[in-house]
Amino acid sequence: MSNLPISGTCVAGWEQVRDAVHTNFTAGEEVGCGVAVYHKGELVVDLLAGWTDRTKTKEYAADSLQLVFSTTKGVTATAVAMCVERGLLSYELPVAHYWPEFAQHGKGNITVAQLLSHQAGLYTVERHMELEEILHWNTITAELAGMAPLWEPGTAHGYHALTYGWLAGELIRRVDGRGVGQFIQEEIASPLGVEIYVGLPEALEHRVIPLLMGQGREKSTEPESEEAKKTRELLEQFIGPNTPGGKALSLSGSWTGEGLMNRSDVLRAEIPAANGVTNARSLAAMYAALQHPVNGVQLLSGAMRDAAFVVQTPKNEPDTCLIGPTSFAMGYMAASDFTPYAGEGSCGHPGFGGSVAFLQPQRELAFGYVMNKLANNIVGDTRAKALMEAAARCADALS
Repeated sequence: MSNLPISGTCVAGWEQVRDAVHTNFTAGEEVGCGVAVYHKGELVVDLLAGWTDRTKTKEYAADSLQLVFSTTKGVTATAVAMCVERGLLSYELPVAHYWPEFAQHGKGNITVAQLLSHQAGLYTVERHMELEEILHWNTITAELAGMAPLWEPGTAHGYHALTYGWLAGELIRRVDGRGVGQFIQEEIASPLGVEIYVGLPEALEHRVIPLLMGQGREKSTEPESEEAKKTRELLEQFIGPNTPGGKALSLSGSWTGEGLMNRSDVLRAEIPAANGVTNARSLAAMYAALQHPVNGVQLLSGAMRDAAFVVQTPKNEPDTCLIGPTSFAMGYMAASDFTPYAGEGSCGHPGFGGSVAFLQPQRELAFGYVMNKLANNIVGDTRAKALMEAAARCADALS
């Protein structure tokens, strides 16, 4: 694709990642994107490609910021892990030890580890909530504290698509005193010299690239593959509005509406499971800093990172909300068939529509990918898969 605008850096030996970017555009899968890779603590890939919209009038540039949906969860998990390392939190203690109101309706023994690994049974709310209530921190967290769990805690796990962020974020607020957005800004983003916002400052809103729905390929008339058809049918069957998955993703119908995530008030709110605004380099830098100093800052010790990456959910246990088996560590989604990343040992988080970021300590490989064209998936984006596999091959070739 000779007319593709692509900028940034790609160190010698990492050209396969750049080639994968070109291939994704040639296949008609992209409009605009960013991909970044750190290897052994060094930034080796930092590429931006394409355009901000389908008219191709403005290039996807270095100042572009992108909403990354659930990829935000990995950032929130890192903030929690930092609180654990500082002795403010313990994964083993009950949530109610730090948040007494949480003990209502039989939740007194739910541990921080269970909450972070989606085992608390609080994947949705029980009543219809107005958007203003959802965006008001004290209202939504009080609602969750006042609920009875939807299964006996510890007997199952299910993806807390939105509620995870308010639950984890309230823990941070209770022990640190700062809101999760402020904590992330002051303890992660600013020290690393990157941009990660949970609660976007209004002055930066003009830099956020609008999300584009991605039905269909841009330059392909190929029929839907059998694999894609099966995936679509499974989503329709198991993540419909009256299923646990549908309720988790929509807060039982409260969190719906066309263009919701492009709204200014949604971007400015703190939704630590879903409304992080960032770029690929920033995500890759955060994950790299879990293992090596970045800009002179290492966010976690090796021992703390290892503890945060320990899988908490039983092997091959079906996810109550996502149906298939998923694997969760302390807020991070661990490598599994559902989210392979670069293979065993990887931990991170994907986001709806395609974004993803992770660290694989064995390869010393940190990765971030963002884009403005949403694929109709929660995980398994083919664009990200091609980029992650290329990065892993390059790392292996240089080891």
